[in-house]
Amino acid sequence: MIETRPQKTQERALLIGLEKQGISKWDLQDSLDELRELASSAGAKVVDTVTQKLPKPTAPYYIGRGKAESIKESCQNQQVTSVIFDDELSPAQGRNLETLFARKVL
Repeated sequence: MIETRPQKTQERALLIGLEKQGISKWDLQDSLDELRELASSAGAKVVDTVTQKLPKPTAPYYIGRGKAESIKESCQNQQVTSVIFDDELSPAQGRNLETLFARKVL
């Protein structure tokens, strides 16, 4: 009898970066490229990258509410399993985003 192992599904990741005041578009792109490589090295398939330009992160979601809603739809349409931010989130932001997206947020 041949034993088979259950197939491990590949993580599907969406990357998010914020172009804050004092951060150039090019610096953000370099940082997101590095994050893409890290995610790929960890076995994730990066399906999309989303950026937003804001003077500073918002308290509840880090990104704007409208952008967060748009990302929620993208996650559903592209079967995203993880949303990875190119910055550190506060515990409250992480919880709010995990609740909104219904996905793992890093």
